[in-house]
Amino acid sequence: MAIGKKPPLGRGLSALIDIEEPQTKGSSTIHEIELSRIHPNPDQPRSIFDEETLEELAASIRHVGIIQPITLKETEPDQYVIISGERRYRASLKVGLTRIPAYIKTAADEDIMEEMALIENIQREDLNSIEIALAYKKLMDSYALTQEKLSERVGKRRTTIANYLRLLKLPAEIQMGLKNKKIDMGHARALIPVADPEVQLALYEQILQDELSVRTVEDMVRAITSGEVPKEETKQESTKKAHVPKLPEEYKMLKDHLSRVFDTKVQLTYNTDGKGKISIPFSSEDDLERVIGLFDKLMNK
Repeated sequence: MAIGKKPPLGRGLSALIDIEEPQTKGSSTIHEIELSRIHPNPDQPRSIFDEETLEELAASIRHVGIIQPITLKETEPDQYVIISGERRYRASLKVGLTRIPAYIKTAADEDIMEEMALIENIQREDLNSIEIALAYKKLMDSYALTQEKLSERVGKRRTTIANYLRLLKLPAEIQMGLKNKKIDMGHARALIPVADPEVQLALYEQILQDELSVRTVEDMVRAITSGEVPKEETKQESTKKAHVPKLPEEYKMLKDHLSRVFDTKVQLTYNTDGKGKISIPFSSEDDLERVIGLFDKLMNK
């Protein structure tokens, strides 16, 4: 069954800002495949599927359908493994769909197909930073790729790949904090220049305790690595050297409430004039569709 491919932003965003969806010419044929014939990829880079966000994606699919087809490869007649789109597959199961739109990719060489699966997931799925770093490392190790060659494969700058790989040198507790969205990648990157893991962990605890901004952490690390702050005094003295503006309690409550509503780390900043902004981050097309679905719900209440 041929279905016209919709633009990446999806119908939800078009409804919000009144964008006319363009007509796509020459689109590839999309097949509708029975869910019972689709199987998860054992090499899927993503290791965490949050149940709450899956329920929200399922609600969006129930309301507007599948915006972006998943991508499959045929392993044997009428049997398929997922290359990308496992979240959409899982959410569709929750909705009770029996068929799902999908692109079918073929490759003569099994190694090429496995490499394709990893690369497509890196490019299109909302992996956390550690999962992306591990996927990059697996590609480099499995296919003997340099950072430069990997850069060509995934369409990312070599410096971007290097920054992700450096995250794997951080203590496991910090990697888990990044994986569980307790801190941002900017926080984690700021800690990398600190050579002592104990100091890194002390700073990590300070970030969690005082909700430090990335800029503040960078200033603290700069002071430590330049010798301005003795390592043994990091926890006590570094926060004295960097002023951390505190949100009024009612603003903090609002920020926490929005973070729970959208299940992401909402940022709220303001200045003494009462001006500021609220930022709702998203990490992929799927995640954007989820946020749009929540906006739709709020607007239609």
